[in-house]
Amino acid sequence: MKPLLTTLLIFSISIGFAQKKIIGTSFLKNNGTYVTVRDSADYYRIVTEPDSGSALFNVAEYYKNGTKRLIGKSKNSEHPLFEGPCETFYKSGGRYCTCTYRDGARVGDEYFFFPNGKTYLVLTFPADNNRYNEGKDVSLIKANYDSLGTALVENGNGYCKSLDETFKEVVEEGNIKNGKHDGLWKGYYKKTKLGFTENYKDGELISGTATFGDGSSATYTKTRGLPPEFKGGLEAFSKYLGKNISYPKIDRENNIHGTVVLSFVVEKDGKLTDVKVFRSVSPTIDAEAVRVIEKCPPWVPGTQFGRPVRVSYSVPVNFSLTGN
Repeated sequence: MKPLLTTLLIFSISIGFAQKKIIGTSFLKNNGTYVTVRDSADYYRIVTEPDSGSALFNVAEYYKNGTKRLIGKSKNSEHPLFEGPCETFYKSGGRYCTCTYRDGARVGDEYFFFPNGKTYLVLTFPADNNRYNEGKDVSLIKANYDSLGTALVENGNGYCKSLDETFKEVVEEGNIKNGKHDGLWKGYYKKTKLGFTENYKDGELISGTATFGDGSSATYTKTRGLPPEFKGGLEAFSKYLGKNISYPKIDRENNIHGTVVLSFVVEKDGKLTDVKVFRSVSPTIDAEAVRVIEKCPPWVPGTQFGRPVRVSYSVPVNFSLTGN
């Protein structure tokens, strides 16, 4: 019965889009990793054709219970490159966040809301925001409020308190000066038993010390964490793919081409495991993409609070016959 229920649900949503053509449906985990089965997803995304007179695709995301999670527009249909206003929502239906995108990067003010509808946090992003500046927070804290509406930070100055997902526990707190972290910050995440103290100067992390639930500790500087990376960066990874991929003969002869989307885990030692095909092109092209990723040399592992962590990752692998 489950495939039938999924089909009926997607059909009902297509009616809600006033018969707009569905370009694609994707199933995702909360960390952004693609999965192939709806039942293993935390939410799903439906992309429909642009409105009349627009070049932007409509993007709608839904929780598994069918309530809306996100409404926005994208410059492309496969991997959202958001453009313009975007809203996200709690499972209860209330607003969670409103923001604006330019070429996939947030610009201007971003508002977060308590479940009761009151404003919780306001961030602002400089016009020259560089979304490729991994590991560095380019946003400024403009305002912070408690659930009753009392201002803790105003006009970029004050004492900020960040709350957990239930809005019951303070998980981080410290001084904000001109929108930036300044001086001593401290925090504790009860669920993971992670505690930390950090020292900032004008928004720059000078040093930090974290203690973990197993009794160990780690120190770090400049950033709390970095995502995993192929040694040499994206350009080196592209060269690796180009050098090692062999276009399957049967697909070349039949002019079959496209982009395979793979998901995998970058382990604490940098090795890639659990390689899976999320979006298929053909059995032989899929298998070749998986082969090349599985033989990939270890990456530089991701880090968080000074120690390596396992990170789920997804990557598109393009098979093109252009110029051949």
